[in-house]
Amino acid sequence: MSFTIIQHRAGLRRFKQRAEAGEPLAVAFLGGSITEGAGASDADKSSWRALIGAYLADRFGADRVQLVNAGVGGTDSSFGAARLREHVWTRGPIDLLFVEFAVNDGEDRTESLRGMEGIVRQVRRHAPSADICFVYTAADKNLTPGVPFNIAVHEEVAAHYAIPSVSFAAGIRAAIDAGAADWGALAGDRVHPNDEGHALYASFMRGYLAEALGPDRPPSLPDEEAQRSFMPEALEPRNCEFAGMVSPDEAVDARGFVRDTLDGLPLMNWRYDTAHLRALSVDAALTFTVDGWRAGIVLLCGPDTGSFEYSVDGGAFHEVDLFDEWCEMAYRPVPFWLPERDRPGRTTVTVRPTGRSDPRSKGAGLRILKLLSC
Repeated sequence: MSFTIIQHRAGLRRFKQRAEAGEPLAVAFLGGSITEGAGASDADKSSWRALIGAYLADRFGADRVQLVNAGVGGTDSSFGAARLREHVWTRGPIDLLFVEFAVNDGEDRTESLRGMEGIVRQVRRHAPSADICFVYTAADKNLTPGVPFNIAVHEEVAAHYAIPSVSFAAGIRAAIDAGAADWGALAGDRVHPNDEGHALYASFMRGYLAEALGPDRPPSLPDEEAQRSFMPEALEPRNCEFAGMVSPDEAVDARGFVRDTLDGLPLMNWRYDTAHLRALSVDAALTFTVDGWRAGIVLLCGPDTGSFEYSVDGGAFHEVDLFDEWCEMAYRPVPFWLPERDRPGRTTVTVRPTGRSDPRSKGAGLRILKLLSC
Protein backbone atom coordinates (compact mmCIF):
# COMPACT_ATOMS: atom_id res chain seq x y z
CA MET A 1 0.00 0.00 0.00
CA SER A 2 1.49 3.33 -1.00
CA PHE A 3 1.63 6.39 1.23
CA THR A 4 -0.75 8.53 -0.86
CA ILE A 5 -2.98 11.48 -0.04
CA ILE A 6 -6.16 10.39 -1.84
CA GLN A 7 -7.83 7.02 -2.35
CA HIS A 8 -10.94 7.57 -4.49
CA ARG A 9 -12.49 4.08 -4.41
CA ALA A 10 -16.30 4.42 -4.83
CA GLY A 11 -16.10 8.18 -4.41
CA LEU A 12 -18.97 10.39 -3.26
CA ARG A 13 -21.51 9.26 -5.85
CA ARG A 14 -24.70 9.78 -3.87
CA PHE A 15 -23.59 13.12 -2.41
CA LYS A 16 -22.59 14.33 -5.88
CA GLN A 17 -25.99 13.35 -7.30
CA ARG A 18 -27.83 15.28 -4.57
CA ALA A 19 -25.57 18.28 -5.05
CA GLU A 20 -26.10 18.33 -8.81
CA ALA A 21 -29.85 17.98 -8.31
CA GLY A 22 -29.93 21.11 -6.16
CA GLU A 23 -31.12 19.24 -3.07
CA PRO A 24 -30.32 20.20 0.55
CA LEU A 25 -27.03 18.78 1.83
CA ALA A 26 -26.28 17.74 5.42
CA VAL A 27 -22.61 17.15 6.24
CA ALA A 28 -21.35 15.80 9.57
CA PHE A 29 -17.80 15.68 10.95
CA LEU A 30 -17.15 12.86 13.46
CA GLY A 31 -13.76 12.75 15.13
CA GLY A 32 -11.52 13.89 17.95
CA SER A 33 -10.10 17.22 19.03
CA ILE A 34 -8.54 18.00 15.65
CA THR A 35 -11.93 17.77 13.95
CA GLU A 36 -13.52 19.69 16.82
CA GLY A 37 -11.01 22.44 16.04
CA ALA A 38 -8.26 22.21 18.68
CA GLY A 39 -5.22 24.31 17.82
CA ALA A 40 -7.12 26.73 15.62
CA SER A 41 -7.48 30.32 16.78
CA ASP A 42 -11.23 30.00 16.20
CA ALA A 43 -12.54 26.42 15.96
CA ASP A 44 -15.64 27.53 14.05
CA LYS A 45 -13.78 29.68 11.54
CA SER A 46 -10.19 28.53 11.01
CA SER A 47 -10.21 24.76 11.73
CA TRP A 48 -10.08 22.36 8.78
CA ARG A 49 -13.67 21.37 9.56
CA ALA A 50 -14.87 24.96 9.49
CA LEU A 51 -12.90 25.73 6.33
CA ILE A 52 -14.38 22.72 4.52
CA GLY A 53 -17.83 23.68 5.76
CA ALA A 54 -17.29 27.15 4.31
CA TYR A 55 -16.04 25.65 1.04
CA LEU A 56 -19.17 23.52 0.68
CA ALA A 57 -21.42 26.45 1.61
CA ASP A 58 -19.70 28.67 -0.97
CA ARG A 59 -19.90 26.00 -3.64
CA PHE A 60 -23.49 24.87 -3.13
CA GLY A 61 -25.07 27.77 -1.24
CA ALA A 62 -25.16 28.39 2.50
CA ASP A 63 -28.93 27.94 2.53
CA ARG A 64 -28.53 24.40 1.17
CA VAL A 65 -25.72 23.14 3.42
CA GLN A 66 -26.24 22.06 7.04
CA LEU A 67 -23.11 21.29 9.06
CA VAL A 68 -22.82 19.09 12.15
CA ASN A 69 -19.74 19.25 14.37
CA ALA A 70 -19.50 15.88 16.16
CA GLY A 71 -15.84 16.22 17.05
CA VAL A 72 -15.03 15.51 20.71
CA GLY A 73 -11.51 15.75 22.04
CA GLY A 74 -9.83 12.60 23.31
CA THR A 75 -12.34 10.19 21.78
CA ASP A 76 -11.45 7.11 19.75
CA SER A 77 -13.48 5.37 17.05
CA SER A 78 -15.22 2.94 19.43
CA PHE A 79 -16.57 5.82 21.50
CA GLY A 80 -17.29 7.60 18.21
CA ALA A 81 -19.48 4.68 17.17
CA ALA A 82 -21.34 4.89 20.49
CA ARG A 83 -21.74 8.68 20.13
CA LEU A 84 -23.01 8.54 16.56
CA ARG A 85 -26.70 8.22 17.37
CA GLU A 86 -26.83 11.06 19.90
CA HIS A 87 -24.36 13.44 18.27
CA VAL A 88 -25.29 12.94 14.60
CA TRP A 89 -28.57 11.08 14.00
CA THR A 90 -30.55 13.27 16.40
CA ARG A 91 -29.65 16.27 14.22
CA GLY A 92 -31.49 14.76 11.26
CA PRO A 93 -30.56 12.85 8.08
CA ILE A 94 -27.05 13.30 6.70
CA ASP A 95 -25.65 13.06 3.19
CA LEU A 96 -21.92 12.96 3.93
CA LEU A 97 -19.94 11.93 6.99
CA PHE A 98 -16.25 12.70 7.49
CA VAL A 99 -14.65 10.30 10.01
CA GLU A 100 -11.34 11.19 11.73
CA PHE A 101 -9.81 8.93 14.41
CA ALA A 102 -6.35 7.98 13.09
CA VAL A 103 -4.60 9.93 15.86
CA ASN A 104 -6.80 8.92 18.81
CA ASP A 105 -7.09 5.21 18.03
CA GLY A 106 -4.46 3.17 19.87
CA GLU A 107 -2.32 0.17 19.04
CA ASP A 108 -5.10 -2.41 19.41
CA ARG A 109 -5.90 -3.39 15.82
CA THR A 110 -9.08 -5.27 16.75
CA GLU A 111 -10.45 -2.36 18.78
CA SER A 112 -9.77 0.05 15.94
CA LEU A 113 -11.51 -2.27 13.46
CA ARG A 114 -14.49 -2.52 15.82
CA GLY A 115 -14.87 1.23 15.99
CA MET A 116 -14.28 2.20 12.37
CA GLU A 117 -16.25 -0.70 10.92
CA GLY A 118 -19.03 -0.10 13.42
CA ILE A 119 -19.33 3.52 12.29
CA VAL A 120 -19.51 2.46 8.64
CA ARG A 121 -22.12 -0.23 9.22
CA GLN A 122 -24.22 2.09 11.38
CA VAL A 123 -24.24 4.71 8.64
CA ARG A 124 -25.09 2.23 5.91
CA ARG A 125 -27.88 0.71 7.95
CA HIS A 126 -29.30 3.98 9.31
CA ALA A 127 -28.57 6.31 6.36
CA PRO A 128 -27.96 4.15 3.27
CA SER A 129 -28.04 7.15 0.93
CA ALA A 130 -25.16 8.87 2.78
CA ASP A 131 -21.54 8.81 1.66
CA ILE A 132 -18.54 8.46 3.98
CA CYS A 133 -14.99 9.78 3.74
CA PHE A 134 -12.18 8.72 6.08
CA VAL A 135 -9.71 11.42 7.15
CA TYR A 136 -6.21 10.73 8.51
CA THR A 137 -4.66 13.60 10.43
CA ALA A 138 -1.00 13.94 11.35
CA ALA A 139 0.96 13.24 14.51
CA ASP A 140 4.48 11.91 14.88
CA LYS A 141 3.15 8.32 14.82
CA ASN A 142 1.35 9.03 11.52
CA LEU A 143 4.38 10.59 9.82
CA THR A 144 6.57 7.49 9.79
CA PRO A 145 7.82 5.92 6.54
CA GLY A 146 5.43 3.67 4.66
CA VAL A 147 1.85 3.43 5.89
CA PRO A 148 1.62 4.14 9.65
CA PHE A 149 -0.13 1.51 11.77
CA ASN A 150 -3.34 3.37 12.60
CA ILE A 151 -3.82 4.56 9.04
CA ALA A 152 -3.17 1.05 7.71
CA VAL A 153 -5.88 -0.38 9.99
CA HIS A 154 -8.37 2.27 8.96
CA GLU A 155 -7.49 1.61 5.33
CA GLU A 156 -8.45 -2.04 5.81
CA VAL A 157 -11.97 -0.87 6.59
CA ALA A 158 -11.97 1.77 3.85
CA ALA A 159 -10.89 -0.73 1.20
CA HIS A 160 -13.36 -3.37 2.38
CA TYR A 161 -16.30 -0.95 2.07
CA ALA A 162 -14.97 1.05 -0.93
CA ILE A 163 -14.81 4.25 1.13
CA PRO A 164 -12.67 7.13 -0.12
CA SER A 165 -9.97 8.40 2.19
CA VAL A 166 -7.89 11.56 2.39
CA SER A 167 -4.62 11.37 4.30
CA PHE A 168 -3.64 14.78 5.62
CA ALA A 169 -0.69 12.97 7.21
CA ALA A 170 0.54 11.86 3.78
CA GLY A 171 0.27 15.43 2.52
CA ILE A 172 2.25 16.72 5.50
CA ARG A 173 4.85 13.99 5.09
CA ALA A 174 5.26 14.83 1.39
CA ALA A 175 5.67 18.52 2.22
CA ILE A 176 8.27 17.72 4.89
CA ASP A 177 10.21 15.45 2.50
CA ALA A 178 10.17 18.23 -0.10
CA GLY A 179 11.50 20.73 2.43
CA ALA A 180 8.31 22.77 2.16
CA ALA A 181 6.97 22.24 5.69
CA ASP A 182 8.11 21.94 9.30
CA TRP A 183 5.71 19.84 11.36
CA GLY A 184 6.75 21.52 14.61
CA ALA A 185 5.94 24.91 13.11
CA LEU A 186 2.51 23.70 11.94
CA ALA A 187 1.63 22.03 15.25
CA GLY A 188 3.45 23.19 18.36
CA ASP A 189 2.51 20.06 20.30
CA ARG A 190 3.03 17.94 17.14
CA VAL A 191 -0.62 16.88 17.18
CA HIS A 192 -2.99 19.85 17.07
CA PRO A 193 -2.34 22.10 14.05
CA ASN A 194 -2.36 25.86 14.28
CA ASP A 195 -4.25 27.99 11.75
CA GLU A 196 -1.58 27.41 9.12
CA GLY A 197 -1.73 23.66 9.72
CA HIS A 198 -5.53 23.57 9.61
CA ALA A 199 -5.44 25.59 6.37
CA LEU A 200 -3.04 23.06 4.86
CA TYR A 201 -5.34 20.22 5.95
CA ALA A 202 -8.28 22.02 4.32
CA SER A 203 -6.32 22.45 1.09
CA PHE A 204 -5.84 18.67 0.87
CA MET A 205 -9.56 18.09 1.39
CA ARG A 206 -10.56 20.80 -1.08
CA GLY A 207 -8.32 19.14 -3.63
CA TYR A 208 -10.09 15.84 -3.09
CA LEU A 209 -13.58 17.34 -3.18
CA ALA A 210 -12.80 19.27 -6.36
CA GLU A 211 -11.96 15.95 -8.02
CA ALA A 212 -14.67 13.81 -6.42
CA LEU A 213 -17.45 16.30 -7.12
CA GLY A 214 -16.13 17.53 -10.46
CA PRO A 215 -17.56 16.59 -13.85
CA ASP A 216 -14.61 14.56 -15.14
CA ARG A 217 -13.21 12.46 -12.32
CA PRO A 218 -14.93 9.04 -12.07
CA PRO A 219 -14.54 6.86 -8.94
CA SER A 220 -11.77 4.27 -9.14
CA LEU A 221 -14.26 1.41 -8.69
CA PRO A 222 -16.92 0.31 -11.19
CA ASP A 223 -20.56 0.40 -10.07
CA GLU A 224 -20.77 -3.37 -9.63
CA GLU A 225 -17.77 -3.54 -7.28
CA ALA A 226 -18.93 -0.52 -5.32
CA GLN A 227 -22.34 -2.15 -4.86
CA ARG A 228 -20.77 -5.38 -3.60
CA SER A 229 -18.74 -3.37 -1.10
CA PHE A 230 -21.74 -1.50 0.30
CA MET A 231 -22.44 -3.99 3.13
CA PRO A 232 -20.15 -7.01 2.80
CA GLU A 233 -19.48 -9.56 5.51
CA ALA A 234 -17.92 -7.84 8.51
CA LEU A 235 -14.15 -7.82 8.95
CA GLU A 236 -14.64 -7.95 12.73
CA PRO A 237 -17.89 -9.67 13.82
CA ARG A 238 -17.74 -7.92 17.22
CA ASN A 239 -17.79 -4.47 15.66
CA CYS A 240 -19.75 -1.51 17.03
CA GLU A 241 -22.55 -1.52 14.44
CA PHE A 242 -25.15 -1.47 17.20
CA ALA A 243 -23.20 0.60 19.72
CA GLY A 244 -25.11 3.20 21.67
CA MET A 245 -24.92 5.73 24.49
CA VAL A 246 -27.79 6.59 26.83
CA SER A 247 -28.39 8.59 29.99
CA PRO A 248 -27.69 6.83 33.31
CA ASP A 249 -31.33 7.60 34.09
CA GLU A 250 -31.98 4.46 32.02
CA ALA A 251 -30.40 2.33 34.77
CA VAL A 252 -32.51 -0.38 36.38
CA ASP A 253 -31.57 0.86 39.84
CA ALA A 254 -29.51 3.78 41.12
CA ARG A 255 -29.42 3.75 44.91
CA GLY A 256 -27.48 6.52 46.61
CA PHE A 257 -27.03 8.60 43.46
CA VAL A 258 -28.28 12.13 42.81
CA ARG A 259 -28.68 14.02 39.53
CA ASP A 260 -26.05 16.72 39.11
CA THR A 261 -24.36 18.94 36.51
CA LEU A 262 -20.92 20.49 36.19
CA ASP A 263 -22.21 24.06 36.11
CA GLY A 264 -19.40 26.31 37.31
CA LEU A 265 -16.80 23.53 37.36
CA PRO A 266 -13.90 23.28 34.87
CA LEU A 267 -14.73 21.10 31.86
CA MET A 268 -12.76 19.90 28.83
CA ASN A 269 -13.45 17.67 25.80
CA TRP A 270 -17.23 18.02 26.03
CA ARG A 271 -19.62 20.58 24.49
CA TYR A 272 -22.79 18.76 25.44
CA ASP A 273 -25.08 18.50 28.45
CA THR A 274 -23.22 17.53 31.63
CA ALA A 275 -26.27 16.10 33.45
CA HIS A 276 -25.05 12.99 35.26
CA LEU A 277 -25.55 10.81 38.31
CA ARG A 278 -23.20 11.44 41.24
CA ALA A 279 -22.68 8.93 44.03
CA LEU A 280 -23.44 10.34 47.48
CA SER A 281 -21.46 7.76 49.47
CA VAL A 282 -19.72 4.39 49.30
CA ASP A 283 -23.12 2.78 49.84
CA ALA A 284 -24.27 3.90 46.38
CA ALA A 285 -24.77 1.33 43.63
CA LEU A 286 -26.01 1.64 40.05
CA THR A 287 -27.27 -1.36 38.08
CA PHE A 288 -28.07 -1.41 34.37
CA THR A 289 -28.53 -3.92 31.56
CA VAL A 290 -27.47 -3.79 27.91
CA ASP A 291 -27.69 -6.13 24.93
CA GLY A 292 -24.72 -6.86 22.70
CA TRP A 293 -21.09 -7.88 22.96
CA ARG A 294 -20.14 -5.64 25.86
CA ALA A 295 -21.26 -2.89 28.20
CA GLY A 296 -19.52 0.27 29.30
CA ILE A 297 -19.87 3.54 31.14
CA VAL A 298 -18.69 7.08 30.56
CA LEU A 299 -17.41 8.76 33.70
CA LEU A 300 -16.89 12.44 34.29
CA CYS A 301 -13.36 12.24 35.65
CA GLY A 302 -11.87 15.27 37.35
CA PRO A 303 -9.98 16.63 40.36
CA ASP A 304 -12.03 14.68 42.93
CA THR A 305 -12.44 11.37 41.08
CA GLY A 306 -11.97 8.13 43.01
CA SER A 307 -11.82 4.51 41.97
CA PHE A 308 -14.92 2.42 41.33
CA GLU A 309 -15.69 -1.26 41.03
CA TYR A 310 -17.98 -3.20 38.77
CA SER A 311 -19.65 -6.59 38.73
CA VAL A 312 -20.97 -8.39 35.65
CA ASP A 313 -24.00 -10.66 35.91
CA GLY A 314 -23.67 -10.96 39.68
CA GLY A 315 -20.01 -11.97 39.60
CA ALA A 316 -17.06 -10.73 41.60
CA PHE A 317 -16.33 -7.00 41.75
CA HIS A 318 -13.27 -5.58 39.97
CA GLU A 319 -11.71 -2.25 40.92
CA VAL A 320 -10.78 0.39 38.35
CA ASP A 321 -8.92 3.68 38.86
CA LEU A 322 -9.07 6.06 35.87
CA PHE A 323 -7.43 9.05 37.57
CA ASP A 324 -4.59 10.54 35.49
CA GLU A 325 -2.71 13.80 35.03
CA TRP A 326 -5.57 15.31 33.00
CA CYS A 327 -7.95 14.87 35.94
CA GLU A 328 -5.99 17.45 37.91
CA MET A 329 -6.93 20.15 35.38
CA ALA A 330 -10.63 19.68 34.66
CA TYR A 331 -13.49 17.25 34.31
CA ARG A 332 -13.80 15.31 31.07
CA PRO A 333 -15.72 12.28 29.77
CA VAL A 334 -13.75 9.05 30.01
CA PRO A 335 -15.30 5.90 28.48
CA PHE A 336 -14.61 2.54 30.08
CA TRP A 337 -15.59 -0.67 28.30
CA LEU A 338 -16.13 -3.80 30.35
CA PRO A 339 -14.76 -7.14 29.11
CA GLU A 340 -16.69 -8.51 26.16
CA ARG A 341 -18.93 -11.56 26.20
CA ASP A 342 -18.20 -14.80 24.37
CA ARG A 343 -21.33 -14.19 22.32
CA PRO A 344 -23.76 -11.27 22.12
CA GLY A 345 -26.52 -11.25 24.73
CA ARG A 346 -27.90 -9.39 27.73
CA THR A 347 -25.42 -8.19 30.36
CA THR A 348 -26.29 -6.86 33.81
CA VAL A 349 -23.72 -4.54 35.35
CA THR A 350 -23.45 -3.04 38.83
CA VAL A 351 -21.12 -0.10 39.45
CA ARG A 352 -20.30 1.39 42.85
CA PRO A 353 -17.68 3.69 44.39
CA THR A 354 -14.92 2.23 46.54
CA GLY A 355 -14.15 5.26 48.71
CA ARG A 356 -10.52 4.98 47.60
CA SER A 357 -8.61 7.27 45.25
CA ASP A 358 -5.31 8.15 43.68
CA PRO A 359 -3.05 10.22 46.01
CA ARG A 360 -3.36 13.16 43.60
CA SER A 361 -7.16 13.25 43.84
CA LYS A 362 -8.97 15.69 46.10
CA GLY A 363 -11.75 13.18 46.81
CA ALA A 364 -13.17 9.78 45.95
CA GLY A 365 -16.13 10.77 43.78
CA LEU A 366 -17.99 8.81 41.13
CA ARG A 367 -19.88 10.68 38.40
CA ILE A 368 -21.58 8.61 35.68
CA LEU A 369 -22.34 10.56 32.50
CA LYS A 370 -23.51 7.84 30.11
CA LEU A 371 -24.15 4.11 29.81
CA LEU A 372 -22.60 2.35 26.80
CA SER A 373 -23.43 -0.72 24.75
CA CYS A 374 -21.74 -2.35 21.82
